[in-house]
Amino acid sequence: MLKLRLSRGGTKKRPVYKVVVADSRFARDGRFIEKVGFFNPLLPKDKKERVGLEAERIKYWLGQGAKPTTRVARILGENELMPMPVNGNNPNKAIPKKERNKKEEDKTEAPKADAAPAAEAPKEEAPKVDAAPAAPKEEASKEEKK
Repeated sequence: MLKLRLSRGGTKKRPVYKVVVADSRFARDGRFIEKVGFFNPLLPKDKKERVGLEAERIKYWLGQGAKPTTRVARILGENELMPMPVNGNNPNKAIPKKERNKKEEDKTEAPKADAAPAAEAPKEEAPKVDAAPAAPKEEASKEEKK
């Protein structure tokens, strides 16, 4: 399966990405079919040197069935080469991680407390119903044996 994706270059803590067409089975920075652009995330968003794309080649590969990754799809959407992808819903992103963990713990503890009494209640009722009919059967079977 063909993918339009980013291939990392540059030095440590100074990334520069190539937009490449590659088989999805190849390594991220490994073999690719064609380089169709670049992306420099260190430059401000308003500079045109931040992104460079070969529009005709990208349209060709999209026509051939290449699927862009989410980041490349956003880059292409911003440059009007394809429709802008829909933003995902991640409401936890704005919450600091420590507070997020506390909320997750509270959520996991609350259902356990609610579920335990509900689960115990049917167990208590079921033996009462089963125990009464079971006793006469046992007595009847004992009497039959005698």
